[in-house]
Amino acid sequence: MRLYSGQVTVVAKELCDLLVDGGDLEVTEENIPEVEKDIESVLREFIRLDRELVDQARDIISREGRGSIGGKKRKLAKQKGLSIVDDPVGYIINQIIETFFHSHFVEEVYSLDREMRRKMAPVLKQHMSVDEELDEEVRDKIKNLEEGSQAWDIEYQKAMGKLKRTRKLED
Repeated sequence: MRLYSGQVTVVAKELCDLLVDGGDLEVTEENIPEVEKDIESVLREFIRLDRELVDQARDIISREGRGSIGGKKRKLAKQKGLSIVDDPVGYIINQIIETFFHSHFVEEVYSLDREMRRKMAPVLKQHMSVDEELDEEVRDKIKNLEEGSQAWDIEYQKAMGKLKRTRKLED
């Protein structure tokens, strides 16, 4: 599961609309863009933290000469007390809910945390599962090549990059 920077604005608006329209949050009309920005800041921080962990994991692997990025990333996250790897959706939701309680733009929070989690989780999961959709689409485009070959690897990266640019997933 991955969140792309190009998705941040859309996801933030969708989550804000969901919670405000659902009566979970009381936000004045003029403060809705500010609450969306609050959500965006949480999403951008998640992306930054994730990249930082991946970069640190790569550095460790290059020094040690062995290991997997995922395993090293998980270990680093655990050392920092972050559940960002094992439960990214839960981590993001916790951060967003915490932001609501500290935001000057949210008048009132009416719902329990678990109710907001139940509403936000499917939206985040849907947007964060775009990787699987992209992979399937790219594989369909290059199905004439033998998987694992050098030509397949090169074409896969080219097609994935083009698809991400087309869908404006990354800046």
